[in-house]
Amino acid sequence: MPVQVWATWFPQDGKPQSFIQGFPLEGLDLSARRQNPFHFRIGNHEIGESFCRGALALAGHAISWDLHYCSAFRVTLSNKGWIGFSRTPHSDALFSGHITLDGRRFEGNPLGFGVQGHNCGYRHRNFWTWTHAYFPRPDGRSGTLQASAGKAKASTFEALVYEMPFGLVFRKAVLWHEGMEHEFKNLQEIGRDPDGLLWNFRCSTQDGFRLEGAIAGAGPSIHRLPYMKTDCSGSFEVANNSLARAVLRLERPGMPVETLETSIGAVLEMVGR
Repeated sequence: MPVQVWATWFPQDGKPQSFIQGFPLEGLDLSARRQNPFHFRIGNHEIGESFCRGALALAGHAISWDLHYCSAFRVTLSNKGWIGFSRTPHSDALFSGHITLDGRRFEGNPLGFGVQGHNCGYRHRNFWTWTHAYFPRPDGRSGTLQASAGKAKASTFEALVYEMPFGLVFRKAVLWHEGMEHEFKNLQEIGRDPDGLLWNFRCSTQDGFRLEGAIAGAGPSIHRLPYMKTDCSGSFEVANNSLARAVLRLERPGMPVETLETSIGAVLEMVGR
């Protein structure tokens, strides 16, 4: 089944569980290129501009969700024509609504924070490393969902590295901090460990903004799953931890060094060596 709906449960101090259901391509209802608003529908599952909903019943488990989200920042990390794109419509997303897992119901406004994004390409890349980190305000509040629209309630960081044709490598990072976007195109890896899921790097901007990052995805929340190839000819392994830790060290001209840190607010994903 070429169209898949995924749900993954990342319990703290526990082993993640994934639930994947396949559907025939004929049932897919997808908005056309450049059509607004965006929509994706298959069966009783749907993703829209500011919401997602669905329900799965697999292997004795029942999962359902009905969520709304909004944010103050969006970014396109990569847009490489026929290769594909990576976009984040909601980088500092706040979620409201409910999620139910085997009779346990999680509900709130806000319910949580995170990221919502889209990736597209004619095939998966042979290797990539991607991270996204969400840093709440220093006072620990992210605001209500209604109050968050159009206002910077948090800082976020997103970085992406992947292989391109002719031996080239795409590298880019974007920091959303204090209501301003900072783009880094010269990301340099200090260390990368696919087995332990660790990533260290440094990068800078032309105006003298320097950043060093350490993303740690080790521990019981590492999840290794087979991704289906886009031509359905087989699968390959993807390592992910959606409860990763992140530490960013920021240096700006004429300002003291600043550290952004989160113990569970980052996601780290790796493929290949």
